[in-house]
Amino acid sequence: MKTIKLFTTGLLLATAATVVHAEDSKLTLGAGVGVVGHPYKQYHTDYYPVPAIDYESENFWFHGLGGGYYLWNDKADKLSITAYWSPLYFKPGDSDNNQLRKLDRRQSTMMAGLSYMHFTQYGFLRTTLAGDTLDKSNGITWDTAWLYRYNAGKLTVTPGIGVQWNSENQNEYYYGVSKNESRKSGLRSYDPENGWNPYVELSVSYKLTDDWAVYGVGRYTRLSDEVTDSPMVDKTWTGLLSTGITYSF
Repeated sequence: MKTIKLFTTGLLLATAATVVHAEDSKLTLGAGVGVVGHPYKQYHTDYYPVPAIDYESENFWFHGLGGGYYLWNDKADKLSITAYWSPLYFKPGDSDNNQLRKLDRRQSTMMAGLSYMHFTQYGFLRTTLAGDTLDKSNGITWDTAWLYRYNAGKLTVTPGIGVQWNSENQNEYYYGVSKNESRKSGLRSYDPENGWNPYVELSVSYKLTDDWAVYGVGRYTRLSDEVTDSPMVDKTWTGLLSTGITYSF
């Protein structure tokens, strides 16, 4: 049975996980770098070291920044309890905007919930419903996408289209401005509701040898009005790019 390598980001990430490529081996290790563009005003672009770790068994899986336990696992359907680290955050000092530098910090958190995948000859469904477990945002996210994997010898290409829903608490924590913050910064106070963020993604992998492979993944997300209307934000989209190399055992 083929395993699925997942790359988790806060947008991404975050979100839930993004399929990078399929491997025949149960254990894959590697490293890469990720580039994340934030929607905040005059905010620095982040460059992350990305652990490429993939382990799959009949009962457990571990992919990148997340893992899970299968409640159901066959060739067509995979349902699991999952937990993953969401690196979404806001550091006032990382913005060159004087008003944003006076806002409170927003921290990353551990998300947990349910993940489901359904495979057909026409592609596969990937969906994850998860909530904050560390009392940071107390938010909930739901990420769902349809993807199709093309295999051409050593090359595997997986395009997909999806949407992520963020609850009111999730949007308020990362994009809201409290009345106290408004007084300190001069920004208008803002209390967003829930919102939908559609996205497209593309994952590519190429096997250099039977054991070594290189991969690349990208996602473009169109932000909901609840995010773009925030006085913290000056973009209508966010993006993610990641690339690296892996070794399969």
